[in-house]
Amino acid sequence: MNDLLSHLPAAPELRDRCRALATLDAILSPDDWESRYHSFDAAWDEGEEMASMRNGQGDDWVVVFSAAGAYGRGFDHEAPNAPELLAAVPEEFRRFAEEPAFGDEDGPTVTRCFWRAPGDDAWHGAAAERGAERLFDLLLDGTAQAYRAWAEDYFEPERALDPAAVEHVLALRPLTPAVVAALNPDTGLDELAEDLAEIGYPG
Repeated sequence: MNDLLSHLPAAPELRDRCRALATLDAILSPDDWESRYHSFDAAWDEGEEMASMRNGQGDDWVVVFSAAGAYGRGFDHEAPNAPELLAAVPEEFRRFAEEPAFGDEDGPTVTRCFWRAPGDDAWHGAAAERGAERLFDLLLDGTAQAYRAWAEDYFEPERALDPAAVEHVLALRPLTPAVVAALNPDTGLDELAEDLAEIGYPG
């Protein structure tokens, strides 16, 4: 149950990793937002950013980054919904725990939640017996090898993804036409401008 908490990087690194994954997905699927797993909204609300994953099968996670720290929740659709977990969420993150967008018409959907205030030296959280840990595997790994293996299976690009280009994006280095072309020769920086602005990818 504690594996997720012990393997999550600190909030700044987690934020960077979320932005990188969203950027890679945007490059590989520039014209079809619905088919992307990872998204990042650098202006989700005033002073708040939100990373998200949804796999199209009913599973999802979100992480909100704010002045209060970072708050995340995941939902494994094959596990019983466990909104009672949210009783453990501290007051400073309560608004995110109760956010209507993170649920359905019946209320919050959650099988795993976690949080970390700026002064904390560790993540805290609560989990159902089946807490959706598997949904965070790619996020926790953070390597080019793991992303390439996943993306080549999911997006089925016409050629293998260039490992150096994936590493370039994971490191959030400035994008160049060559890097974009190495990942997807059918798109370019101009076509990605709106996505990169939404993600807040460093220029």
